[in-house]
Amino acid sequence: MADLEQRILVTGGAGFIGSAVCRHLVRSGASRLINLDKLTYSGNLHSLHEIADHPNYRFVEGDIGDEEAVLDLLRGERIGRIMHLAAESHVDRSIDGPAIFLETNIVGTFRLLSATLRYFRELDSYSQQAFRFHHVSTDEVFGDLPLESGVFTEETPYSPSSPYSASKAGSDHLVKAWHHTYGLPVVLSNCSNNYGPYHFPEKLIPLVILNAVEGRPLPVYGRGANIRDWLYVEDHARALERVLMDGRVGDTYLIGGRSERTNLQVVEAICAVLDERRPKPDGGSYKDQIEFVADRPGHDRRYAVDPSKIERELGWRAEESFETGLAKTVDWYLAREDWWRPLREQRYSGERLGRSGAAISSG
Repeated sequence: MADLEQRILVTGGAGFIGSAVCRHLVRSGASRLINLDKLTYSGNLHSLHEIADHPNYRFVEGDIGDEEAVLDLLRGERIGRIMHLAAESHVDRSIDGPAIFLETNIVGTFRLLSATLRYFRELDSYSQQAFRFHHVSTDEVFGDLPLESGVFTEETPYSPSSPYSASKAGSDHLVKAWHHTYGLPVVLSNCSNNYGPYHFPEKLIPLVILNAVEGRPLPVYGRGANIRDWLYVEDHARALERVLMDGRVGDTYLIGGRSERTNLQVVEAICAVLDERRPKPDGGSYKDQIEFVADRPGHDRRYAVDPSKIERELGWRAEESFETGLAKTVDWYLAREDWWRPLREQRYSGERLGRSGAAISSG
């Protein structure tokens, strides 16, 4: 059984969080790690260079929506645990084009669950006891919190606000239904905002870092008052391993960094680190580049996660404070232009996304 538990399939392992998980699991001793990724715009094999040649690691380019291919992979590799991270994940992109979010996050998860259940039913009872399907989700499924008080817990009702969060809520419910109806042994986790190395540059923190060093405006939605809880991605990877290996079947675990900040505070903190690490030639501050822009449609005011359950039951705690994690992140981007420059030039140059969502089609 021990070997089966260490034969792991990660879906979406070429993405930001997925690549951190793959790097962590290989370092922590997975006997076999399979990374299944479709390599959409945000998938990047360069994020996996340090484990690419590891004998226990294999990358497979493929789609979670291809049920037969997934089933063949599960059988061929004798997978004992699945961590499902493959998803479309950017709120602004979901406003501009929700169709792919529904196709990937809901239909794709359904196809993956269908293949997994077929495979699970073929296992002997001993192997079934060890098997787990870990679905990785977001705190955005819970909707909006008042600026002044309240936190999300595992008992918070779902109330998604965006096409992205609605699609993730739908996938969460599918996973729970496959457990309750078919007996598939599942665990779920919902995380707060991640940040750290290898983050695709359309997200707030890498976008601000790169815009700053290139002398471009630093866009802040509205007045920057929206609040998020921030979680360093390598802390998240450790937490996901705990949930995958030791989480209680059928349970959900909320994972957060206990680091709430307004968006403006985040941008100003980045500027402060850059002022120290790479002072501007004119002696000014990067804060001078901050530019307030029209807010995102339906922008949730605040997310805040209570991670007490995973801290209490699984012994996990975030090791990085927001300050230490942000300093490491800024340093990484300053040192790794070889990683981010091709993305800025070929995939995403920093343009504004999700302006209105007015031109929506089902195609």
